Amino acid sequence: MLYIWDIERIIENELRALKLDIDYEFDNKLNVPMSYNVSTNTIKFNYLQVNGYKSKIKVKETEENFVKIILYHMVGYYLDFRNTFRDLRILMYGDDKEKEELRAKIEASSWELGRTVVPEHLLDSYDRVQELDKQLIKN
Repeated sequence: MLYIWDIERIIENELRALKLDIDYEFDNKLNVPMSYNVSTNTIKFNYLQVNGYKSKIKVKETEENFVKIILYHMVGYYLDFRNTFRDLRILMYGDDKEKEELRAKIEASSWELGRTVVPEHLLDSYDRVQELDKQLIKN
């Protein structure tokens, strides 16, 4: 089982290795394993959600590598928001179809951009997590 301090250490070390200035914090009210908040430039995580997600996504990786894979996806959000202008007002004021389309674009882009920072030895597992994540969302 991964604990808060384990996940914090992994995130801190990996962000330092990637030379990214992104804050991170634990949030026990978060209903997903990790999220990126563009307004505060912060990655939040819930260790219980991370452990639950790990039990649903079956990949043959160490716990540390699994957290890194989730983190790379969050870095993908950071890179997307940093490099692409998106009218985020759509998420508040758009109709349901517009919101769904924008969310889908951001999600696809975040996985793609996150993949650019994944070390070679984790690429297959990253792709597998992305595939399994899509299946979880459909169900």
